[in-house]
Amino acid sequence: MPDLSAGTRPVTLSVWLVEPGQRVVEGDRLVEVLLGSATVDLPAPATGVLVEICADEEDTLVPGQLLAVIAVDESTQPA
Repeated sequence: MPDLSAGTRPVTLSVWLVEPGQRVVEGDRLVEVLLGSATVDLPAPATGVLVEICADEEDTLVPGQLLAVIAVDESTQPA
């Protein structure tokens, strides 16, 4: 979970936009979170396959918390 609020203010996970087993490309919309009254999209940090979701919808999240596991596609990463 990136630090969206320039501090340690928690956010609420709103909705997952992908499911385990789906391929994602770096920058794709991965999940929506609520920050105050604003909805913020979090992008996939890498290209690969979403292996596991580690936080549920409606969970309160803090910066640094693990959201998901992506099996990175090594062929798309810089050398």
